[in-house]
Amino acid sequence: MKKALEPYIKLAPFFAIGVVVVALALAWILFASRGAQMQLNGSILKVRTLALDDKSAAAILDFRVTNPSDYKFVVRQADTTLVDQSGNTLEGAPISEMDARRLFEYFPILGQKYNDSLIVRAKIAPHQSIDRMLAVRFEVSEQQLQARKQLRIRIEDLDGPVVELVETRR
Repeated sequence: MKKALEPYIKLAPFFAIGVVVVALALAWILFASRGAQMQLNGSILKVRTLALDDKSAAAILDFRVTNPSDYKFVVRQADTTLVDQSGNTLEGAPISEMDARRLFEYFPILGQKYNDSLIVRAKIAPHQSIDRMLAVRFEVSEQQLQARKQLRIRIEDLDGPVVELVETRR
């Protein structure tokens, strides 16, 4: 019996070395490609609301995003949705940068305009962190907007990846 196992015993060190080499190669491949996946990390920092009339309100969302990948993220589209108290999802209509500036000019109650709006074709460089804002109009009263369950920002890259920032209510 010992003679039958002898060839396998001689091959065991070579097999162990092969397993270690394969494990090291796999670890190196995973380490080398860690920045290859296109993504954004971020959060909504501040939400301000303003009644536009009895049945519509504006939400000003200040947020921060970080691009941890090795590739540039180019914004194709940014959408904002509202989840109201009853769980219904409402799509917001974006307010242009020029109109957002006017809102801050005419309604000092909004406070200071801290950041530029996130616009189509905006570029977020690799390993860059930026602060931006979105101004959005919703067809609900300001009270309904303030009583919301959640706001979500969905940012889509030109090449397809989609990122969703979700407001955390306290």
